[in-house]
Amino acid sequence: MPVPLVQRTLGPVFQRISGSAWFAKVGPKIVPALDRRLHRITRGRVRSIGQALVPSLVLTTTGAVSRQPRQAPLACLPEPDGTWLVVGSNFGREKHPAWTGNLLKHPAAEVSFEGRRSTVTAHLLTEEEREAVWSRLVRVWPVYDRYEERAHRQLRIFRLTPSDSVDAA
Repeated sequence: MPVPLVQRTLGPVFQRISGSAWFAKVGPKIVPALDRRLHRITRGRVRSIGQALVPSLVLTTTGAVSRQPRQAPLACLPEPDGTWLVVGSNFGREKHPAWTGNLLKHPAAEVSFEGRRSTVTAHLLTEEEREAVWSRLVRVWPVYDRYEERAHRQLRIFRLTPSDSVDAA
């Protein structure tokens, strides 16, 4: 599959920026808020500011403690069978992102992808499953290797399996 011009030209710049230590401090405060706002304004047609660089979705989980809905715009790897892979990178910070803890406690969630919503069930990949997909994930977003090294933890990877389609986002 040919790589779009935007990815070829802007991808390396954004990867360098997003892989930097300073971005790990400011990115989590700025990017998710902008992505959520953009998703709401466009009713899911535009998922994130980085969607030109990497496939993206908005994941709605149930808070592990609050039990309130929590939205997280995430890079993803859509798979041919209709599932998605998502990585709990947290911009390479030391702690796992909250949405991963939410999925561990409440695996039922909702995905908004390309203007459609689907209910999904999350599965934390086993070590063997993780090894089988890691190289594909790094091809989509090469910064994952740097994130894992900087965070000093293994990034959690989830497979999101649709149970049904809800409707247009």
